[in-house]
Amino acid sequence: MCLRLLTARARTRAELEAQLAKRGYPDDVSTRVLDRLAHVGLVDDADFAEQWVRSRRLNAGKGKRALAAELRNKGVDDEVISAALAGIDAGAERQRAEQLVRDKLRRETLAGDDDAKVMRRLVGMLARRGYHQSMAFDVVSVELASERERRSV
Repeated sequence: MCLRLLTARARTRAELEAQLAKRGYPDDVSTRVLDRLAHVGLVDDADFAEQWVRSRRLNAGKGKRALAAELRNKGVDDEVISAALAGIDAGAERQRAEQLVRDKLRRETLAGDDDAKVMRRLVGMLARRGYHQSMAFDVVSVELASERERRSV
């Protein structure tokens, strides 16, 4: 059953353990199977966390807070999460937020009086993706001013 689950996508040890318990396998059998899978390299939470962080940052534009929450929900230990997120510095996180806002602003129609509405929508988008509110507000302010200037030329 574990091999079938791992065929679809990589999984954490906790996810596999939960599936085995759900199917009624005894704890000692589950532990032996998972230890064997870890020994041969098929279950590795650290590798899973690194791949998850890389993929979700690139494809979904997630911030560090959202990534940490997702990994915690998947049963990854806090120290493994910290190690996986260590490669993301504040500058890289800000650059990703700026890119997300720029992409959204290009599709926006900016009327003269709707800055507050656009600001609220974009800050909310960043907040849902796990970016800090103060940084999100700053990024949106700068990018909105830049987009208005670009369009006026």
